[in-house]
Amino acid sequence: MRYRPLIWAALAATLIDQISKYLVVHVMRVAAGDIDVLPPLLVFKYGENRGINFGLFQGNTEAARWVLIGISVAISVGVLIWLIRSTPSKLMMISGGLLIGGAIGNVVDRLLYGYVLDFLNMSCCGINNPFVFNLADVFIFAGAIGLVLFEGKKPS
Repeated sequence: MRYRPLIWAALAATLIDQISKYLVVHVMRVAAGDIDVLPPLLVFKYGENRGINFGLFQGNTEAARWVLIGISVAISVGVLIWLIRSTPSKLMMISGGLLIGGAIGNVVDRLLYGYVLDFLNMSCCGINNPFVFNLADVFIFAGAIGLVLFEGKKPS
């Protein structure tokens, strides 16, 4: 099946994101205090993101929550339609799957909790980064970059 790489990448991204959030937030209980993994490079810090990436455009209303869910779903559907209508390479399909899977992971959070669970914090070189993010955000960015880098390449 032509779309198998997209489906598997989306499924893997969604599952990895949700499992990581469950483990760090509910099992490791990061909300009780920061967890130094490789300080200061990687620290688990609890965050509730009611906006978009890195807490931008915070909205603490039900309307904002549903608007952000709608935007995520619309972007995912748009990427899916674009990939179906084009002749994407396998790497483009995987990239699209990562983007869609990451978006779905964050939508699941908004549906379950009303916000996105974040727990990753990275700082380096004397710069203290106050922002937290999650693996869904990583998958979204990696997928978007992959779509740009691999667009126009010969299908494999």
